[in-house]
Amino acid sequence: MDQSRVIPLRRPPVLNVVPGTFVPTTPSLEEVDRAWDGLQRANRRYFDGRMLHVLGVSRNGHGGVVVHAMECAYRFYAVIGAGLETGVRPLGVKGIVEREGRWLMGLRSGEVAYHAGQWEFVPGGCLEPGIAPDSMLERELGEESGFAAAGPPVPLALLYDPTACTWEIVHRLAVRERPGIDPPGWEYRELRWVEPGQEPSPLSPVAEVMRRLRDRLLQNEGIETDDRR
Repeated sequence: MDQSRVIPLRRPPVLNVVPGTFVPTTPSLEEVDRAWDGLQRANRRYFDGRMLHVLGVSRNGHGGVVVHAMECAYRFYAVIGAGLETGVRPLGVKGIVEREGRWLMGLRSGEVAYHAGQWEFVPGGCLEPGIAPDSMLERELGEESGFAAAGPPVPLALLYDPTACTWEIVHRLAVRERPGIDPPGWEYRELRWVEPGQEPSPLSPVAEVMRRLRDRLLQNEGIETDDRR
């Protein structure tokens, strides 16, 4: 992943949501509908919800960034995976979740659109209109792992994932202990608490970037990590 598209954050990003609904001019709506119908037939998980499409990103000084976005239908993003380039770039949230010196990772299932069969930090998801990034992340955390945040998520960076064609606001957060072991949701085949330097493979490219973000964070806190990769 291009490191020039990883922007460290010292404060929460500012979202400038432009009024209206983004509809790509190419390909045609007929082509999009045909591709979308094919995706739905192949995978019942596809749902045409609402998301935010990133129009542009600009730094605003002092470790901050402004994300300019517009509401968009999910189908215009989904069909990129079917070979139709619509130019849609969703805004997502991702978490680097910590508990007792270990970090929550998940093995992506075969039903997801991107990074299937690869390990990632949990949780993550597309940001929905009208929901704050930290609230969206806490909701995804509960849905994907059953854990609840022990405090407010702290934004670490804004990065671009060229594989999934998404911009991601990466947060760090700790979780409270929960009773029992719940099975993961459909997005993951397995969840695992991992010590730094013991990450399973294969890691997705975006997880590798997030691993380096976490390791730099720990080193700044005086915690040694195995950064030989």
